Amino acid sequence: MPALLAGAAALGLLSGLCTGYLIQAGREPTRLPPLSQPRLDRTAGEASAPLPAARDRKAETDGDLRRLLLKKPDGARAAELMAEDSWMSLARLAKTYTNPAGGYGWLVEEEFRRAAAVAWIEGGTRSVEIRLLQFRQEEVLGAREEAENSYGWAGRDNDAESWAIPGTGDGKAYTYRAPRTRDGVKVYQARAHAWRGGVSLQIWMNDIKPIPKKAIVDLAKRQMERL
Repeated sequence: MPALLAGAAALGLLSGLCTGYLIQAGREPTRLPPLSQPRLDRTAGEASAPLPAARDRKAETDGDLRRLLLKKPDGARAAELMAEDSWMSLARLAKTYTNPAGGYGWLVEEEFRRAAAVAWIEGGTRSVEIRLLQFRQEEVLGAREEAENSYGWAGRDNDAESWAIPGTGDGKAYTYRAPRTRDGVKVYQARAHAWRGGVSLQIWMNDIKPIPKKAIVDLAKRQMERL
């Protein structure tokens, strides 16, 4: 008796499955939703006007980078510069590093694009050099990395005094109380580092007299205002 009941239950289940299959097979196939999204209509009205070049920083820096450099002051004379027609190649820039080979490799990793520089001598004894380093900024924030790396080097000496550069966020200027020996002459130094967008700034000052804070901070502020 139990075997007969089990067989009847199995037959009933099989019959139900066959009936359900036949019913489903006779129906129209269910239409799948489209894979693509429906076309989105544009809103009415005119598109926003593009930023004027004067307000588009990317347009400014993608042009002739040399035009963004400060001009040599009246009365100053041009100084010797490791650049050709104000352009500083990657190889020449790397030579300014303590370890040129290491500096070259590091700049390549940071996606260095190009650099422009200007230098002059003012007041008879003070030399000034300004460099703008531009990075591609595709995989890494090279300009920020370069500036932050420079902050560490510039502030490592015990006699270094640092000053904020207005309008730059974290830009810093440095003066040094003790003179350094350069080419057999004792000179005082000051430097500044900052960044904006894909461009980092380096400023180097040397003089046989102490360099006041105002001189380096004001120069850096004026240069950053052009970026």
